Amino acid sequence: MEIERVLLEKILPQVQKPARYLGTEWNAAHKNWDAVPVRMAFAFPDLYEVGMSHLGLQILYGLVNSREDYLMERAFTPAPDMERELRKTKVPLFSLESHKPLQDFDVIGFTLQYELTFTNVLNMLDLAGIPYRTRERGDDQPLIIAGGPAALNPEPLTPFIDAFLIGEGEEAILEILDLVREVKGSSGRASRLQLLERLVEIPGIYIPSFYSEEYPRKPLHPRAPQRVQRRVLDKLDFAYFPTSPLVPLAEAVHERGMVELFRGCTRGCRFCQAGMIYRPVRERAPEALLAQAEEIIKNTGFEELSLISLSSLDYSGMAELLPSLAKGCATTRTGLSLPSLRVDSFSVKTAKELPGRRTSVTLAPEAGSQRLRDVINKGVTENDLLEAVEAALEAGWFAVKLYFMVGLPTEKKEDLEGIADLVAKVVKLGKRQSQGRKRLRVTVSASTFVPKAHTPFQWEGQDRSDLLEEKHQYLRTLIKKSRAEYNWHNIETSMIEACFARGGREMGAVLEEAFLRGCRLDSWTEHFNYQAWLESFEVVGIDPADYATRCFDYDDLLPWEVIDPGVSKDYLISEHRKAMDEKVTVDCRDVCGKCGVCSSLGVTTQLARGRG
Repeated sequence: MEIERVLLEKILPQVQKPARYLGTEWNAAHKNWDAVPVRMAFAFPDLYEVGMSHLGLQILYGLVNSREDYLMERAFTPAPDMERELRKTKVPLFSLESHKPLQDFDVIGFTLQYELTFTNVLNMLDLAGIPYRTRERGDDQPLIIAGGPAALNPEPLTPFIDAFLIGEGEEAILEILDLVREVKGSSGRASRLQLLERLVEIPGIYIPSFYSEEYPRKPLHPRAPQRVQRRVLDKLDFAYFPTSPLVPLAEAVHERGMVELFRGCTRGCRFCQAGMIYRPVRERAPEALLAQAEEIIKNTGFEELSLISLSSLDYSGMAELLPSLAKGCATTRTGLSLPSLRVDSFSVKTAKELPGRRTSVTLAPEAGSQRLRDVINKGVTENDLLEAVEAALEAGWFAVKLYFMVGLPTEKKEDLEGIADLVAKVVKLGKRQSQGRKRLRVTVSASTFVPKAHTPFQWEGQDRSDLLEEKHQYLRTLIKKSRAEYNWHNIETSMIEACFARGGREMGAVLEEAFLRGCRLDSWTEHFNYQAWLESFEVVGIDPADYATRCFDYDDLLPWEVIDPGVSKDYLISEHRKAMDEKVTVDCRDVCGKCGVCSSLGVTTQLARGRG
């Protein structure tokens, strides 16, 4: 089938945003398909505008295509109008660059950023004409791998993924492609069993079929490790970073160049999975970042450059980096931004030096009382927040977004009232400080706590949906009194997320049933079908309310324990106990918390400069 012709003549005229599917972006890699021995598709299980904002895609895409002997092309979840056209015309899902069917690739790699994208994985495979169950795929089908943060609990997707890459992918992805090339040889397609037999030798690879069905998962293959240890990069200054990233054709969620200051986080928030699974902190040198920023601006024309990291203003070389970076951006009239700020006046005053418009500043106190902030180890006080807001007003911001969580472990009514009190104080401060100027706009965004694997709160359950609804409504009523805007994340999607975040292999059956009932794009409110999800759970015989709210004991067998993130179970237990005792743990840049990650992974904290 001539996909190119059918696409241009029949399909694209029928869809709302055809630019999502063209593949002609600035800096896109178009290689000679027949001259490249190994071909991989990077499959992002969400819409184009989300995937094109993802730094991981840009890194792996640029890295693989920097090799003459390898090719990487992209595929995204098609929007519903595009899916209808593909199914109607019987055109298989294709890559953007060459418009080749995904089934023609040697490897398809999914990135798992969020549990609510899991149905999209099955849908993309089905649209590609590839059996979505692993056991039904033969040697004529591509190898299906998956990585990303949600792969740290791979069990719900084990019926559908051949192999998982656990941890950071820059080194491992090339090792995988090297192996595929070797096994494939001149025969055209490597046998699936041959590939898996060799893949198991690569550190960080989890092959579900090489382990027992029961928990704890025990290796059945002689070379499969007892636990699969997370891959982690050492010395980021020597790691690949894309300075000619793709520039979106269609409007993306974030249209900006991205500079990664460091990986990891030392704050130790007990609810935060990213803070645990990206340890230890590894910073890039200021001079390397400046060089990257200059090249990115020159090679893209982006009007904004963003400093990306989990807690960007913890970067130890900021005092040296920021003035030089701001000067360079001012010369090219490029804005400079931080994704979010710490709740302290220092971070706001630092952000004041960034070139570009000042509209809204985002701060995340997370909880309304000091007691609960100590439970989650947030490490900020009410004074920190108020001083930060005051500094933001002085710096010229006229809107503040405050992020909180509802349903945190040990949460009480007083903690919710504490959120409303904090918001009222921020609004009052805004009125006092904005005399003669534009009135401060305060927006409160509340998400629902979702327990995640490999965190100190992995043993905790989620509040029941009716209780969460009651809490959000109560909080909304309180906050309305201060005339702040209150938004909260969909409780039903948070419950489904909780089921998959700590779910076992049995969740694969629920996932398949939900997909067959039409579930996809579940992270988009307009597409989320809660009734179909409830029916899917009922068919499989699981009560999602009980499943999401269940608590675990320390000695329970947890589905994800076949994965070793580097952080020890003893450390997580210790942190959980300290949370229940309302005790804090200091930043591990100040005092080592003995989490075990440096000794087990052989990579230590690396700072660009002395702290501060």
